[in-house]
Amino acid sequence: MQFQLSDELIDKIRYLIEERKDEEILLHLEEVHHADIAEILTELDVEEATYIVKLLNSEQTAEALMELEEDRRERILEGLSPKEIADELNEMDTDDAADIISELSLELQQDVISEITDEQHADDIVELLRYDENSAGGLMAKELVKVSENWSVTGCMTEMRKQAENVTRVHSIYVVDDKNKLKGRLSLKDLLTASSDANISDIYIPSVDYVNVHTEGEEVARIMQKYDLEAIPVVDEMGRLVGRITIDDIVDFIKEEAEKDYQMAAGISEDVEADDSIWRLTRARLPWLILGLFGGLGAVYVMKGFEEALANYVELFFFTPLIAAMAGNVGVQSSAIIVQGLANDNLRGSLFNRLLKEIGLTLINGVVLGILVVIFGFIVGQPQIVSFTIALALITVIIIAALIGTFVPIILDKQGIDPAIATGPFITTSNDIFGIFIFFYLAKTILGF
Repeated sequence: MQFQLSDELIDKIRYLIEERKDEEILLHLEEVHHADIAEILTELDVEEATYIVKLLNSEQTAEALMELEEDRRERILEGLSPKEIADELNEMDTDDAADIISELSLELQQDVISEITDEQHADDIVELLRYDENSAGGLMAKELVKVSENWSVTGCMTEMRKQAENVTRVHSIYVVDDKNKLKGRLSLKDLLTASSDANISDIYIPSVDYVNVHTEGEEVARIMQKYDLEAIPVVDEMGRLVGRITIDDIVDFIKEEAEKDYQMAAGISEDVEADDSIWRLTRARLPWLILGLFGGLGAVYVMKGFEEALANYVELFFFTPLIAAMAGNVGVQSSAIIVQGLANDNLRGSLFNRLLKEIGLTLINGVVLGILVVIFGFIVGQPQIVSFTIALALITVIIIAALIGTFVPIILDKQGIDPAIATGPFITTSNDIFGIFIFFYLAKTILGF
């Protein structure tokens, strides 16, 4: 039966915690999946959640902790001793354990690592902490199954059983030489059907996709998506096998990157959660709001330079928000498509061809919208010359806004700046100013004021 989180269950657990009825709590949560335990921990107060983590065995709670939001997990860990945190880490894969360790203060990191009973596990965690968290080295886990090309099939099976005890899921079997350099991969079918006295060197597959420890996470995700990989081995600068990245790790990475880009597109400058402090939320939002304010003031200054136009053709004033809005909308649409293409690495072809395509596309859209403006002007009895002026300005503004939205992300990407920044207030604000200026400049030229 599927788990259902309810207010009744949360109230029941809270009551049991308050009454210190530990045996009943254990009975309620005995068969609960770690993801469901994470949901329960999220609904409880931090003190109550910490009580549950201390009560349940680490095998149950280790994975549940990884399902929690980072801020929530940090607050729970603050209520645990270094020994209790180490007990949780002992049950985790090295990549997850390294993620948690990295969230702790340097002093607490040392205390926790010293409490880890498995020395090899502790060494592996320390090694992973050396790499950037968004690189292949920072994403990989040390747990994997590898065999030597010089082993016999019989000896290989014996060694694989030993290694598999520490691996949650065996996606692939990797083949290395005597210096631990990656040579290829081993098919389980070939292994099972081979003669017991055959050597691994005779049956392994030399073709294998891999990444370097310094490969960026986005590139790892692209490779795994392109070749439909469930796992990919990671090698160091000398080609030695040092770890593997599994599909669940890369999905988590993609989710975090998507959330970051979404916030950036909305004008939020750093990764924040709804439960963060007012100061942190303000710090994340205010910079772009200030940019928007200056952009608005710039638009006001542009309009002030065309006071004569507003005096002679009041209709232009009422169409100003329309021009600004269409410029911003078209710019965001264009930049969103380009940013998506850059992220998926499917943005190919020359810039000139893309320029022609974007001009053609926006010209069609602009003409359709311009015709609608002319029809609207005819219905409301607006002078035709004014309607055609607004329509022409709208077409011109849309084309320029689309070009800005297309090429700004490409330029930012070439300069090593996250192009997602171009899909938010940056594009909207710049297009507002350009759009209003072009609108009034064309109106002045055509209407002659």
